[in-house]
Amino acid sequence: MTAAIDNVAQEPCDVLIIGAGPAGMAAALAAAPSGARITVVDDNPAPGGQIWRDGINAHLPTAARQYRADLAKHANITVLCGTRVVAGSGQQVLLEDAERGWAVPYETLILCAGARELLLPFPGWTLPGVTGAGGLQSLIKGGLPVAGQRIVVAGSGPLLLAAAATVRAAGATVVRIAEQAPWTQVMAFGVGLVRWPGKIAQALTLANPSYRANSFVREVRGNLGVESVFLQVGTHVEEIACDRVACAFGLVPNTQLAQTLGMALHAKHGIAVDIYQASSVPGHFAAGECTGFGGSERALVQGAIAGYAAVRELASAQALWPRAARWERFASHLAARFALRPEISTLATPDTVVCRCEDVCMGQLSGLGHWVEAKLQTRCGMGACQGRVCGAALQYLKGWQQPVTRMPTVPTRIQTLAEIGPIQASE
Repeated sequence: MTAAIDNVAQEPCDVLIIGAGPAGMAAALAAAPSGARITVVDDNPAPGGQIWRDGINAHLPTAARQYRADLAKHANITVLCGTRVVAGSGQQVLLEDAERGWAVPYETLILCAGARELLLPFPGWTLPGVTGAGGLQSLIKGGLPVAGQRIVVAGSGPLLLAAAATVRAAGATVVRIAEQAPWTQVMAFGVGLVRWPGKIAQALTLANPSYRANSFVREVRGNLGVESVFLQVGTHVEEIACDRVACAFGLVPNTQLAQTLGMALHAKHGIAVDIYQASSVPGHFAAGECTGFGGSERALVQGAIAGYAAVRELASAQALWPRAARWERFASHLAARFALRPEISTLATPDTVVCRCEDVCMGQLSGLGHWVEAKLQTRCGMGACQGRVCGAALQYLKGWQQPVTRMPTVPTRIQTLAEIGPIQASE
């Protein structure tokens, strides 16, 4: 049972948690026994984040269902789904749902904003039927029919196997899983999993005979949609007929709100935190994949540490440090073995679209030195996604640092923007 949304609009909360994925749910449950007033905000229809996304074709694991049930047991936890953060300043945020916008003051904030896929441009990546690997998973869980289709999953990392499993369960044929890392790295990753036995069992359940290492997308061709994909396989190029291509080149931490609130980032572009998951801004914590990548286990333990620290249960937080260190080592192992090869940065040709919103090609960015110059000269990054896709791609391809996002952080209604006045007045 949760409190009514109307009450949240009128009363401040003690702990505001942004994001209801594994990290956010763990944070709320860790903080709940303290009696603090906790509000969890997420823009999805139900808690779970991307990894435990619900939908028509979703099959939630037992852990996801248990966390949802545990959240509902606490009367001091309010979960606001279908709600997004439009702006933040001082000690309050501006929220918006399908009906209205309102400001919520808070004492402590835990940001569990997760991550999004790194989408890198290559010839044909804008054709209908080309998606991110995680994006295709979400579409299938939401009801996209793919039964009978031939699908190629390409990119890097364990997400490829998870996406392929979702594709097969939906009745489609996985004609190829193309992993860009060489076999030596893939094998080294597998051998290293002896330190995390549960991951070995998980990998075995996802094994697929179509898996090939040392292979990556060079081009996708088709007229009205995907018809074939050209893969670089070792020293030769192979064409494979297919109906869809799902690419995953890694993840990008969602840090727009964090930067708006003044939270510092570390060298790998995630939110910088200490051993209590505290950020550079007092009273502001972060947990999960917005701080870096390492899977749901890492997100869960980081979320719990942040939840305990937010309500000053420091001994409970400290007790989780060994587990957090264990999953941090796994994250490092994962990153080292699936680092992108240099050839990935050369796939886009001068006429390959980089900014899909504003139809800006790679060649138009030649000679430009930084992100702001690209915006002024080409409108790159000024479309509906506000540079979330092309900005991350160009950060990888050209090393361009993106400017700090300004309020509002997402497109919003005029009525909601009218609430920004009180937020700015509190600064």
